[in-house]
Amino acid sequence: MSRESARYTRAHAWADRQGEEWLVGITDYAADSMGDIIYVELPEVGAEVSAGAAYGTIESAKAVEDLIAPLSGTVVRVNEELEAVPETLNEDPYEAGWIAALRVVGDPDLSETMDAAEYAAYLATLQQE
Repeated sequence: MSRESARYTRAHAWADRQGEEWLVGITDYAADSMGDIIYVELPEVGAEVSAGAAYGTIESAKAVEDLIAPLSGTVVRVNEELEAVPETLNEDPYEAGWIAALRVVGDPDLSETMDAAEYAAYLATLQQE
């Protein structure tokens, strides 16, 4: 499963332009790898995030992982529902499980991202390892 219009990173994050904002989140692969997600530390509205850098954390019964930003921008909204129901990331990471909305000035640098087909091919190589 994926979000066809999104861009994906090797850190298993996605970004999808929705009007003037970019929604960001984690992929189904990331959510499955973590197991049952029990806590999400969301970024603060107004925070500046940088592509490839941590902007929050996610905790499962297995581990605590950094949320890695797929692109740079300013956090304009966060999905507060995840604080009460973090397992939404396991159930629906591409729709109800979006993590934050970013405002990006100008055209974002997407050179380190993949489209849905490229990401699917990348996942296939991981499963062969």
